[in-house]
Amino acid sequence: MSQEQNNQNNMLYLLAGVGLGAIIGAAAGILFAPKAGDELRSELNEKLKEIKAKTEEWVAENRKKIEQAAPEELGV
Repeated sequence: MSQEQNNQNNMLYLLAGVGLGAIIGAAAGILFAPKAGDELRSELNEKLKEIKAKTEEWVAENRKKIEQAAPEELGV
């Protein structure tokens, strides 16, 4: 594994950690906010859908980057 690829992996792990921390922080903020049960469940559902969409978009973008970088590293 090259140093550049190792650096890319480290950056991905860092970004994933930051994202996970943001998700946990948002969930904690929502859960501890004084709201009615139905309103809270509805808001949680909306936030989870939003997070899922952003995560899928992020994964797709990074897959493309990795797929584009892989042929260059193999000399193809």
